[in-house]
Amino acid sequence: MSAAPQLTGRVVLPGDPGYGDAREAYNARVSRSPRVVVFCQDAGDVANAVRWATARGVELRARSGRHCYEGFSVIDAGLVIDVSDLHSVRIDRERGVAVVGAGADLLTVYDALGQVGVTLPAGSCPTVGIAGLTLGGGFGLLSRALGLTCDSLLAVEMVTADGEVIRADDKENQDLLWACQGGGGGNFGVVTSFTFKTHHVPEVSIFSISWPWAELPGVLQAWQAFAPFADERLTSLLTLKAESAGGISCVGQLLGTGEELRRLIQPLLSVQAAVPFSVSPSSVSIETLPHLRAVGQFGGLGSDPEQWTVHQHQAQERFKNSSAYAYERFDAGAIATLAAELSRAPSSRCLVQLDAYGGAVGRVAPDATAFPHRRALWSLQYQAYWNAPAQEAESVAWVERVRRSMLPYTRGAYINYIDANIEDWLTAYYGPNVARLAAVKAKYDPRELFRFPRSIPRAPPGAAEAPAGGARGEGATDERAAP
Repeated sequence: MSAAPQLTGRVVLPGDPGYGDAREAYNARVSRSPRVVVFCQDAGDVANAVRWATARGVELRARSGRHCYEGFSVIDAGLVIDVSDLHSVRIDRERGVAVVGAGADLLTVYDALGQVGVTLPAGSCPTVGIAGLTLGGGFGLLSRALGLTCDSLLAVEMVTADGEVIRADDKENQDLLWACQGGGGGNFGVVTSFTFKTHHVPEVSIFSISWPWAELPGVLQAWQAFAPFADERLTSLLTLKAESAGGISCVGQLLGTGEELRRLIQPLLSVQAAVPFSVSPSSVSIETLPHLRAVGQFGGLGSDPEQWTVHQHQAQERFKNSSAYAYERFDAGAIATLAAELSRAPSSRCLVQLDAYGGAVGRVAPDATAFPHRRALWSLQYQAYWNAPAQEAESVAWVERVRRSMLPYTRGAYINYIDANIEDWLTAYYGPNVARLAAVKAKYDPRELFRFPRSIPRAPPGAAEAPAGGARGEGATDERAAP
């Protein structure tokens, strides 16, 4: 008898209608063929899937939003536990909390919360899953004002490697909650729901500035002296495009008025060029609007929520990304290195994005949550996109070359921008929190049922293995329903 009927939920096998879509990853560079994909309808379906895989020795992956850059949430010949059908958002306005299904995408979350005038500090891509974002940290345009997404996390419900459904909050499994706040996804179990503190954010002011590409050195100097130290209500992102794209830009968001925003961004409106005079931007826009409309603007959906239409995989394309952190301002050598690499990028779809930290992100101690990069000034994301398969090799090589060329000026990396080419990835992603995360792994998943090429091991390399025993009281597991 086939083992598949023992799974519950919506089970999709090779040859079934919809299998092609079920095996897709957000990154079209990745193509894998699972033995079975089960779309779980509740925590019981998840528990059954975990037990099914354990009994048969089948490798598994957990998945929600499919946005893992390396496609680690899909596996050849294994089981994919997909929680994307768990997308409810329940809001308790009196308590100021929301219980969010682990399969909800950001657009669903923002829209549901926005209808009652609250929100979360989360990302900008509308199809990113709340699970992966939260469990890796979660940066967005409210982060300097309200913290990372994981900083608003109050509790998780999770299915463990034993097939048990447990809760982690400030009273039970506290170490699980700690690990879920930035320890990355897919490591310790399958999260089925999150409980978040919500924030009242009725209106925001947003800006966009662009300059000619030739002004990159002056603009980067001005932005790095300004963005991480600005009023913490203001978060900004600087995008340095390939020279062939012809421009650079900065966008940002303020919890405040348009008049305040124009005053605060003055350092970006009078950038000093290489010659002794200031350079006017090519364009400047400032707008005050309801936060939900700003979400649509930054997500590429337009500012009218009534007109938003999104398909989960509408933005699927081929890409390679990597990341790093700047803990000190870039000197002239670092800026020249970035400019040189962007000048010889293989296509106009190559870029480097800098996201300003500081503010509420930096007020949290590096070991208070599993996310360690609290003292960084900004993150960098090296990105290349392409259409023709023949462009893949040079695009991937460019990202790796930029990453390596910037190593003298950066350190670490962001787990949500996962990159299989980073050698010292445990230290890069988790820093001083590696040992504690390994202990969590040993406690909740001693058989390493939840493993993938960049999963946290039971013991860090070179260290004595953490004991696997212990009662589940103060220990933790972290998981995200899918990388």
